[in-house]
Amino acid sequence: MTPAPISPYAPPMSRRHPTQLETVAVTVSEAATETYEAALASACASVGFFRDHATGDWRIEGVKEIGTGDGALIVALALAEGLTGVTATLERHRTPAEGWLARTRASFPEQRIGRRFAVRGSHLLGFPAPGRITLTLDAGLAFGSGEHGSTRGCLRALERVAHRHPRRIIDVGTGSGILAMGAARLLRRRVLATDIEPWSVRVAQQNVRLNRLSHLVRARLADGWRNAAVRGGGPYDLVLANILARPLCAMARDLAANLSPGGTAILSGLLTTQARWVLAAHRRRGLWLERRLAEGVWATLVLRR
Repeated sequence: MTPAPISPYAPPMSRRHPTQLETVAVTVSEAATETYEAALASACASVGFFRDHATGDWRIEGVKEIGTGDGALIVALALAEGLTGVTATLERHRTPAEGWLARTRASFPEQRIGRRFAVRGSHLLGFPAPGRITLTLDAGLAFGSGEHGSTRGCLRALERVAHRHPRRIIDVGTGSGILAMGAARLLRRRVLATDIEPWSVRVAQQNVRLNRLSHLVRARLADGWRNAAVRGGGPYDLVLANILARPLCAMARDLAANLSPGGTAILSGLLTTQARWVLAAHRRRGLWLERRLAEGVWATLVLRR
């Protein structure tokens, strides 16, 4: 929500020269995943998450053409280390495109989230989970299988506010479009999905088509609330924003101005240690905390106006 401006999803790799690709990877704690993902995304066309369930650490892998973006990657990794205090050793090796996609698919099992949702890759065979809203993501485009705590927290929070039947809904920083699609399916309402990154919008549009939700979800390029069309579509009864703590704080005033009286905002992409900081920024704008959910080190805030 994406996300996020920084999202666990990525566009398809070019297949022009599959043998000239390389994988660059770091292994970090869960708390550092968002920052290091952003670092790899500065140089890589595709970025994926692979969780080590034994240790709880995350391996973040990016795929790029050999020799491109190395300078930007070095700078971004140094910045990530400074921001998180976590030192990560960069690994690199040549990777045929087909081999990396196979690994991604193997790490993308169906995920059941909350009481209502299931997220699964388009490569999976068999029937969807009965009694659940199934969101399908193309494993060639979307990396991360619903395991990330911020995504899970937002979907769980969405279940809890569905009874309010919001009419005007926006997903800011949509990434793959997963939250926008979840809201559209659960609430049977139109959803505006926005992202600052052109490739995120393209991925979201492809996933929307894959899930046959083009009649309900509209993905468009927009720099948050700065976009006149976004502001013109409000005020919104439900705002979804799965991005990072700092941009959430920076957008607090605009979010409050575009949230209808009695409206709900679901915010995530923040660590539990950052929740008070984000909450304080929104309280100053007249919003109050209805609920706080935790998924590991990740927090999701449900706010009301």
